[in-house]
Amino acid sequence: MTKVTKVKTTSETQAADIAALLRARNSLLWIVTKEEARVERYLFEAAGSASYLPRTWDAAQGVAEMDGRINQTITPDGTTDIAATLTAIRERAERVSERGVWIMRDLPVWLNGPIGMTTLRQVRNLARYLPSVPRDKAQALIVLSPSSDIPPEIEGHATVIEWPMPDRAEIASILDAALDALPEDLKAAAAPNGQRDQAIDAAIGLSGEEAAACYAKSLVQLRRIDPVAVSQEKKRVIAKSGVLEWSDPLPGGLDAVGGLDGVKRWLLQRASAWTVEARAYGLPAPKGLFLVGISGCGKSLIAKAISAAWQVPLLRLDLGGLRGKYVGESEANLRKAFRTIEACGRVVVLIDEIEKALAGATQGAADGGVSADALGALLTFMQERKGEAFFIATANSADLPPEIMRKGRWDDLFWIDLPTPTERAEILLASLRKHGRKADVFKDTADLANVAAACDKFTGSEVAELVPTAMFAAFGDGRREVNADDLLAAAKDVAPLAETAKEKIDAMRKWAKGRARMATTAETPAERRAQVRALDI
Repeated sequence: MTKVTKVKTTSETQAADIAALLRARNSLLWIVTKEEARVERYLFEAAGSASYLPRTWDAAQGVAEMDGRINQTITPDGTTDIAATLTAIRERAERVSERGVWIMRDLPVWLNGPIGMTTLRQVRNLARYLPSVPRDKAQALIVLSPSSDIPPEIEGHATVIEWPMPDRAEIASILDAALDALPEDLKAAAAPNGQRDQAIDAAIGLSGEEAAACYAKSLVQLRRIDPVAVSQEKKRVIAKSGVLEWSDPLPGGLDAVGGLDGVKRWLLQRASAWTVEARAYGLPAPKGLFLVGISGCGKSLIAKAISAAWQVPLLRLDLGGLRGKYVGESEANLRKAFRTIEACGRVVVLIDEIEKALAGATQGAADGGVSADALGALLTFMQERKGEAFFIATANSADLPPEIMRKGRWDDLFWIDLPTPTERAEILLASLRKHGRKADVFKDTADLANVAAACDKFTGSEVAELVPTAMFAAFGDGRREVNADDLLAAAKDVAPLAETAKEKIDAMRKWAKGRARMATTAETPAERRAQVRALDI
């Protein structure tokens, strides 16, 4: 019989690293996490494997054993005072032959400001003293904190560890635990029969507590684990986190986007890159696209279309929205967003108008270096990430650091120009479908070609907006159906962006030549006429 090797979860691997650090006599570990309960379970295991006895301390109950019982013998009169607790830890390192790990839940609060000066000095003295005590008296402090901001006085003594989000295997164990807690007569009906993988995928990207809560809500409401219900709850949880925004995909997928055939062809070639066959062939997973072009020409729309076409969630990463008012808050939010994206597996991540979010990194904005830090963090993440997230960054300007657009961080760079006549016709038809109208608005293909020609130098959004404008006119004129004359009349009232921002667009076209791939296949006049005539309306 073939022996099955159990693959460790990322949290189990991290716990093994903690055990190694304890055996190496690292006396101060600073673990960044908001999940006390989940992380403590792994810390207890890590301490045990390194032959340490773990205990916890918090400001409410003082020292407690692993099972939660309060220990009133270690500190004088069982006090919860942090100074007395740190003194007791040092005394045990001097007199008691017992290896101990002290998981400090609330310590960071006591290290700030003039009031925390004494506690900070105690921690620093312990960090210097503990590595040298005899092995049978070894002690170590493990600080749990939602922030990686460490006082500079102890920064050199501490080993900082950002605890990973649950991976797929750990989410599976959370699902099994939720089902195992049910009465026997309910387990069979509650199990996601045939949809176990979907139920797990639906919760990937959540913390352990959030995943457990999503499964519990599905069980309470539906008496079963429903992947759709879990996914909806996940959408709410991610929105609540404030670091990512869950966006709805574009109905119709790529077919709902007029034009951009070069980008569509590129995306369709990579649609199967995550399959088992592709991995066996050696294909790397796609990293992402960088889209530079004129505002209103479909850059953000194509991201929503990819999400629908590939049937994966769409997350919006707003770099500007992650900024906080406190020092270090922006960086912490960005790291949290990156961890969530890595844990989510297959998702499309949109960074819209990236040049605005990173403007301070190139234009010397007085933001305290936040933009520069965000740029550095993003560059590092894009280069070293290992997850399956597909990124799309859009920019209305090429005024960006060259390192952000280079190959390796993105699979390709596309330039999106004003739509061609054929694309304008496609956009008109797509907009009509979106608003519940049929192509018989046009008498024939020549009628469609005339309207497309009247939209010369229009952006894609300007072309698409002609349809609702024409519908208002038709509705006001006796609730009749829209016709080509309504669309032509609407086009006459548009002042194209290509005219109002002509100099800027010309400069961008000059930059794109030879630097970026064209999102649209170039057409000769004869091809344009043939393609317009060939449209099936």
